[in-house]
Amino acid sequence: MMDDKDWGSFKHKLKMKTEIDLDLYKEPQMKRRIGNLVTRAGMDSYTAYFDKVARDKDDFAAFVEYLTINVSEFFRTPEKFSKLETDVIPDLLKRSPKLNIWSAGCSIGAEPYSLAMIMKELTPGVRHRILASDLDVEILAKAKRGVYSDTELKAISPQRKAKYFDQEGDQYAVKQEIKDCIEFKRHNLLKDPFEHNFDLILCRNVVIYFTEEAKAGLYANFFKALKPGGILFVGATEAILNFRKMGYTSFQPFFYQRPLA
Repeated sequence: MMDDKDWGSFKHKLKMKTEIDLDLYKEPQMKRRIGNLVTRAGMDSYTAYFDKVARDKDDFAAFVEYLTINVSEFFRTPEKFSKLETDVIPDLLKRSPKLNIWSAGCSIGAEPYSLAMIMKELTPGVRHRILASDLDVEILAKAKRGVYSDTELKAISPQRKAKYFDQEGDQYAVKQEIKDCIEFKRHNLLKDPFEHNFDLILCRNVVIYFTEEAKAGLYANFFKALKPGGILFVGATEAILNFRKMGYTSFQPFFYQRPLA
């Protein structure tokens, strides 16, 4: 029976197995998302569904992927990535020739690989650090493999596609020189400690189901993780309305800066 007790038990089991704490997510949306899976599987409770998918590694991996909303593509919202390339990164390079960049919630790897391509073109021969993290180990494994469908590459220019990918049948594999630019790591944004001294942090389309409290805590942690002058880049539906209160200034829409002084 899908009642509060059942939901509480489900949340506990999930947290024990995956470290995903659903108390930090908006409850109505998560109940609806998971309830759809329970109904589709013909089950009558959240815990019965959990026990069923937990028995099969692939089923459970697919469930976690669904839960953590791994939708990603290269150069997602190209007009914003264009601003990153023409305005944001050149501004950061004026202060530091080697950038420390973090793609937080990197999903299938499209975002950090997109960054690596940009950095290679803006600063040939310079080795920047690009850290890419995600909570989902299966998704990180896909990111490390770096093999993508045509759909995932739809926002990439034909020139970049030809330059940075090898075609393998109907799929495209990221070339080793781009893969070598990325350091992948499992990281739980809502629980694990943050590194510091980043020039640029990207956290886009990750916080959609987080509670307001969880979001506020996350953006405060990002602020501390940035160098003075460093920039946080968020998703196109994730404008931080109270950014000034948190200490940020606005560099451009969806780009928030930790002040230099």
